[in-house]
Amino acid sequence: MGCSVLILAKNEENNIVDCIESCRPFASEVVVIDDFSSDKTQELAEAHGARVLKHAMNGNWGQQQNFAIESAQNEWIFFIDADERCTPALAAEIKEKIQAKPEKAYDVRRINHFDRKLVRHGPLSPDWVCRLMPKKGSSVEGFVHPKILCSVPVQKLQKDMIHFTYKDWDHYERKMAQYSTLAAKKYFGEGKRVNSVLSVFFRSFFSFLKMYLLKRGFLDGKLGFLFSCGYARYSFDKYVKLYFLSKK
Repeated sequence: MGCSVLILAKNEENNIVDCIESCRPFASEVVVIDDFSSDKTQELAEAHGARVLKHAMNGNWGQQQNFAIESAQNEWIFFIDADERCTPALAAEIKEKIQAKPEKAYDVRRINHFDRKLVRHGPLSPDWVCRLMPKKGSSVEGFVHPKILCSVPVQKLQKDMIHFTYKDWDHYERKMAQYSTLAAKKYFGEGKRVNSVLSVFFRSFFSFLKMYLLKRGFLDGKLGFLFSCGYARYSFDKYVKLYFLSKK
């Protein structure tokens, strides 16, 4: 019973090799779904044993992940992003689970980093993501921040995954601008509307309080404050974009 490691990538030449190698202990195959990279992502991935398939994402993570699932050749699949790494302990645990042949899927806890530095609170608090599952009965639903659907119960793995979330503040801002646009379009498509500028302000203000106080961003010092402000700005931009969509 093998496992297909599925990696969605675009211009990830600085990450792809380390990502693939971190999965080597349990991967029967590695499939890289390449969104037409202009760098050496494909060459490096193939040089390290991956099968590379070109497929346009067009901002739709869900359909890209479903394409990846359909392309897998093994009974088990494991999703990992190019900027994530399986620790040796996690890789060993995944291998053990696959060999035991359970009828289950598994969430993995991600430990997030900024500029390769550990961040434990606020918007970058450790989060749980469903990544290991049987191929049969699994699919993905959603345009942005999609939801993985499994036909079996989901449990949590004990070991952690490393996530090099943002390499610098410019990288963070580009991602937040992209996410806010996609989130606004998603909300609009779901029938949500914002008709008050005051509502936009309060939503962003409470987003800051949630990240800085409730999620204890203050424990990360200056960085925690900056990320809480950044999340408030993301919330502001998201609802401003939804406001103008609503007006149209």
